Amino acid sequence: MEKQYLTFISFCFSITICGFLIVSWLARSIIRNGIRTLTWRKETKRKKKNQEDENKMSLLDLPDLTLDCILEKLSPSELCAMTSVCSELRDKCVSDHLWEKHMETKWGRLMGDAAIQEWKSHVATIMRCLTSSSSSSRKSKPNWSSRFVANLKPFAWLSSNHGCENRGSSSYLAPIDSVMYWYSNLENGKFWFPAQVYNRENGHVGFMMSCYDAKIRYDFKTDTFQARYSAHGRRAAEEKVTWQRLRPSQDDTKSRDLHVSDCLHGLRPGDHFEIQWRRTKEFPYGWWFGIVGHLQNCDGVQNCRCDSDGNNLISVFIFWSETVDSLIKENKMFNGILLAMAENVVMEFRQFRPESPWRRTVIKRKDHRETGNEENGFYGGVKKLGTEEEISTWKQLWPSQALE
Repeated sequence: MEKQYLTFISFCFSITICGFLIVSWLARSIIRNGIRTLTWRKETKRKKKNQEDENKMSLLDLPDLTLDCILEKLSPSELCAMTSVCSELRDKCVSDHLWEKHMETKWGRLMGDAAIQEWKSHVATIMRCLTSSSSSSRKSKPNWSSRFVANLKPFAWLSSNHGCENRGSSSYLAPIDSVMYWYSNLENGKFWFPAQVYNRENGHVGFMMSCYDAKIRYDFKTDTFQARYSAHGRRAAEEKVTWQRLRPSQDDTKSRDLHVSDCLHGLRPGDHFEIQWRRTKEFPYGWWFGIVGHLQNCDGVQNCRCDSDGNNLISVFIFWSETVDSLIKENKMFNGILLAMAENVVMEFRQFRPESPWRRTVIKRKDHRETGNEENGFYGGVKKLGTEEEISTWKQLWPSQALE
């Protein structure tokens, strides 16, 4: 009986072992087939995606001319955003030819020779700092200049104003001598450059219809400028100077230099001009707008001593002589009348009342130098306004009522 019981137990155990082996084999088969199915599906999906990607055209697959045409349509902030896409686009988006158009559109009117020279000097200074810091870093720790240059973020204005706050600052670093870097420094107000400001001190009565040299920088938050004038005067700084009150600085004449007046012999009544004026000899010159008037002994109407072309001339009857022959050759003789140019020319400032001591002054045409006194100030060089744009700009600044 015991023998039969042991045989039965052995049989059951064998059946259990066989069942376990069968279940284990089936489980492994199911898992293996499931993994193969998942792998096949994943591979199929990857191949399908790769095929779709191959069928798509990348922006960089476009011809260079087509790509340049697209990039030229982008705004400065859009060009900036494109620099973070990939290194190839970054190299293209910092190209000078793309930024020169933006520079000319927004800043070309104010970038005169003096401002350009100031920027070149600014770049040269930074490059010297980089060179010196690079050489010194090999021997010791980086100095302040290297840390300063390393922390330059020329496109901070884009981060706060053009939706680029989530992009790395390294994407916006451009070569220091590039137009992109120049544009960015102008936009974020890190570059002070020379310009001239109309109606200094926001139209103070003492500076109406004048234009003074200043150093300015841009404030993109208000779309206006800050201006710094010479230390002499009522105020050394001014804020919120609008674009309309600015023009490029004149590189040919510094604010304390006397302008060479080469137009005095051609001035005639009605001509518009600018003349240098300063309160004392310690002050820099400002440019003041005026109109050429008639001589005191000329009523400007019926008995005008001015010819049809407007030149202030005096008619003198003379007799024919050898001297007249030479005058004819010089086009100074007509019908026996010598038209001799008047020695003086009247400069009128019609923004002042007729009775104002500032209304007019008289200067000599020949060998003109600075004239004046401590009471009424000193008048310097004269230049004639030759374009309607210059004249219309002054007229837009004309005061609403005559000044005392």
